[in-house]
Amino acid sequence: MSPAQSTAHPSDAVLSVRDLRIGFRQEGQLVPAVKGVSFHIKRGETVALVGESGSGKSVTALSTVRLLGDAAEVGGSVHYEGRELINAPDKVLRDIRGNDISFIFQEPMTSLNPLHTLEKQLSESVRLHQGLTGAKARARVVELLNRVGIRDPESRLADYPHQLSGGQRQRVMIAMALANGPELLIADEPTTALDVTIQAQILDLLAELKQAEGLSLLFISHDLGIVRRIADRVCVMKDGEIVEQGPVESIFADPQHDYTRKLLAAEPAGVAGPVASDAQVMVEAKDLKVWFPIQRGLLRRTVGHVKAVNGATLTVRSGETLGVVGESGSGKTTLALAIMRLIESDGPILFMGQDIAAWDGRRLRPLRRDMQIVFQDPYGSLSPRMTIEQIIAEGLGVHGVEPGRDRREMVAEIMVEVGLNPDMMHRYPHEFSGGQRQRIAIARAMILRPKVVVLDEPTSALDMTVQVQIVDLLRELQRKYGLAFLFISHDLRVVRAMSHQIMVMRAGEVVEQGAASDIFERPKSDYTRTLLKAAFPDRD
Repeated sequence: MSPAQSTAHPSDAVLSVRDLRIGFRQEGQLVPAVKGVSFHIKRGETVALVGESGSGKSVTALSTVRLLGDAAEVGGSVHYEGRELINAPDKVLRDIRGNDISFIFQEPMTSLNPLHTLEKQLSESVRLHQGLTGAKARARVVELLNRVGIRDPESRLADYPHQLSGGQRQRVMIAMALANGPELLIADEPTTALDVTIQAQILDLLAELKQAEGLSLLFISHDLGIVRRIADRVCVMKDGEIVEQGPVESIFADPQHDYTRKLLAAEPAGVAGPVASDAQVMVEAKDLKVWFPIQRGLLRRTVGHVKAVNGATLTVRSGETLGVVGESGSGKTTLALAIMRLIESDGPILFMGQDIAAWDGRRLRPLRRDMQIVFQDPYGSLSPRMTIEQIIAEGLGVHGVEPGRDRREMVAEIMVEVGLNPDMMHRYPHEFSGGQRQRIAIARAMILRPKVVVLDEPTSALDMTVQVQIVDLLRELQRKYGLAFLFISHDLRVVRAMSHQIMVMRAGEVVEQGAASDIFERPKSDYTRTLLKAAFPDRD
């Protein structure tokens, strides 16, 4: 179905959006963000808005109940149950928000108040909209938490958001959205920040709630694999426009627009190339342990230990990638930090044949340029007050790399190598897209010509098409310079494309490790099979 055909909206549509136009006032000019979007959602239906960052998905969703702020200018029509919302009075909108139309956002920690307990946050909603207080409000909160799968909800009422896992926090967000029996649920990237098994649980929960409560669902995502599992119809957005929409089966089986085909093809392809038989061993760890003491009382007595990593053994050679997979809290990042000697651990750690486990900071300093890290969120690891030139060049002075060479020339060379225009080196991080910022982070590490690079979830915050670009870049850099990669991720599709060896971790234990082909084709542990099934639901 073409975008033009979408204007004939059925009479049973819960939400009808027609010719929606959104612009933002910036320095006296109106910058368009959404350009004539039309779609509808029928009762009990799931419609997905898909597209890359900046395509206008979230802006479109927020505009339905006028949550864009004063800088936005909105035109067109948004009908909910026959009522026009674009110019509706504030009182009408307040009644609809939270009652009839509820939101679930991507990152629950930014939506939940860290200073309030779960009971206070959930009971506030039912008090405002339903007038429930005291025991009745508490009973409703317990009912909601139980409904979304929080075990023993009575015991969690006094908990604060930081005491919950990512999946539990998202379940609480869903409970808040359901508190007042909405007709329409708008879920904006609700699983992007979650582990693959938790993603599957949240998707199953949303499908179950939709069926049981008779909900309509507007699901926003850049991940077409997730959309395929949950949506009835799909609207593909690009640059503020819907370029294609139709039933999910038609979109996936016979996409009509080039951009849709590009999105569907955006998955890291192939497998890691061969490693030379005589490749040098760069990193070894033997029975590595990281135990954090549990201390109680005024005297802080140690009463036990959290076994964050409990006996990991690994070898990574030049030109080889070890993929470390597992859910949040499994010990993946702790293992990497221990190998980099950024936290204390027990057990030998060999770097190019030297046991560095007991080395102090002064002795480690000459090795630091050879071991670098690229983090998950480049925006959080790039100083907003430094130009890109300063960020990339900073390590050159710290480590005294090629002191006779012109620093700007070296920065320009590495920017070209990672696919950035050197003319942009005077800009600041906020002026770049997520994919560009990750390239900057890679350039900062690579300018030192390291031998070992830890990649801690380097693609999980990126759009699918950008993920492919970053994976291709990393593989090319590895091939060119013989880099040893420790690749940490919960995205098994990316891990499969990058890794030669795989280590599967759970609760600090290594449950399985071996060649990537063996892990993916012949997994031995039930936990590995669970991870693979969640990542590849069509897998036999």
